[in-house]
Amino acid sequence: MTRIFICLIALISMVRAEEKRPNILFIFSDDHAAHAIGAYGSKINQTPHIDRLAKEGVRFDNCFVTNSICTPSRAVVLTGKYSHKNGTPVFNRFDGSQPTVQKYLQNAGYHTGMIGKWHLGSDPVGFNYWEILPGQGAYHDPMLYTAEGPKKYPGQYASDVITDRTIHFLENRPKDKPFFVFCGHKAPHRPWETHSRYAAFKDKVIPEPATLRDDGATRTDAFHEQEQSVARDLTRRDLKLAPPDDLKGPERNKWLNVAPMEVQVNGRVITGDELVKWKYQRYMQDYLACVQSVDDSVGRLLDYLDKEGLGRNTIIIYSSDQGFFLGDNGMYDKRFMYEPSLRMPFLVRWPAGIKAGSVQKAMTINPDFAPTFLDAAGLPVPPDMQGRSLLPLLKGETPAGWRTSMYYRYYHDPGDHNTRAHLGVRTETHKLIHFWKKDQWEMFDLRNDSGEQKNLYNDPAQAEIVAKLKAELARLKKELQDNDEFAEGPPPAGVDGGAKKRPPGN
Repeated sequence: MTRIFICLIALISMVRAEEKRPNILFIFSDDHAAHAIGAYGSKINQTPHIDRLAKEGVRFDNCFVTNSICTPSRAVVLTGKYSHKNGTPVFNRFDGSQPTVQKYLQNAGYHTGMIGKWHLGSDPVGFNYWEILPGQGAYHDPMLYTAEGPKKYPGQYASDVITDRTIHFLENRPKDKPFFVFCGHKAPHRPWETHSRYAAFKDKVIPEPATLRDDGATRTDAFHEQEQSVARDLTRRDLKLAPPDDLKGPERNKWLNVAPMEVQVNGRVITGDELVKWKYQRYMQDYLACVQSVDDSVGRLLDYLDKEGLGRNTIIIYSSDQGFFLGDNGMYDKRFMYEPSLRMPFLVRWPAGIKAGSVQKAMTINPDFAPTFLDAAGLPVPPDMQGRSLLPLLKGETPAGWRTSMYYRYYHDPGDHNTRAHLGVRTETHKLIHFWKKDQWEMFDLRNDSGEQKNLYNDPAQAEIVAKLKAELARLKKELQDNDEFAEGPPPAGVDGGAKKRPPGN
């Protein structure tokens, strides 16, 4: 069936050879929360270059991830299928032999490239050229792997290198073919190591979120067992504290990996709420400086495309593999189905095809990305892809029967940050979460409780809506053919997060 479909794509490509098919530049950062983007109303930073995409294109306000973690999200984006269908629910190695969007585009005559963070545990397949970080890679002095071997970039910063290499790919592409290039940024992923040109962020005072001191009084055990709290779990390494000079090797790493409950600042020891305030500032100053490096990268890529006359018919997408907690609900990191982690930025500029300055509020999910790329390229969407093309939404049309609910599932339990496995459903007004191993539930009314502070699951007055949400959850689970085969979650022993046998990461 797959071979027949590929032949069909090749035939359609030949028929449309005379048409000017759009180029596609997909810029995919890591852990960039939508609420740290100016176009989404950020109160903590400015992102003028990313904002250009919204001003000159379409901003999607309700784009959600179906499994909020790095490797699984990437697998969903490339296959158009949920984690239980593409075989990558956690940090296990991605099966590159399966159909992917870049293979379909390549077979249809696109020149394809993958630059930067890949993080799928296997070498990229379906790309004419690739140059990827090993696992998470390094912010400073990065090394990237190619099919021919490693390339080192001493004295350079990852965001700059990834941008340079993306431009290099574009400069050296065959000019008679449209291109698809995946530009994957490391930033702003932990450990939030910054470039010296962003030193001014150390002097900024970042507004605190209203829920920084969320005590989770109405939530289930899962919230209280998590280990991604700003107050409790940011380590000395995260906070960029310098270890004693006499500590070396394992003892030095042990010291850095401790979450301090007191810190000396300006000759004075701080604890308690004063320490929480300080930790939040240190975390956010570094995080936002890393975001700034990505924003600058977007500016450089936009300038290059416009200078080369490629801007008008190039679809430029900016997104991130998931959302992120920026002190929201007292947390950092992602994984939970709560809004800051669930919501993805999704901005699209395509002057030749869509109206500038549009806002789209229809519910979208990351399995929709691959069908969108194919549809925009004039190719059919494979019937086994579970997402839907966003092309009509980009053009301001909402197809009949468009989704009003979405299914979420997080598998990695036990895993990093002790985040419990859960699944759930989000509608336009409510959210139901089931921590299935603990058989505990949470339900939130998003209209009246956008910060998800009050779990209404056990409220007798909410019994009817809870029943409806459970029915919708069961319907989606059945429709998507989620049969629980990955219920336990942890990856097999020895599985890593980089290409071949390279360093793991999350």
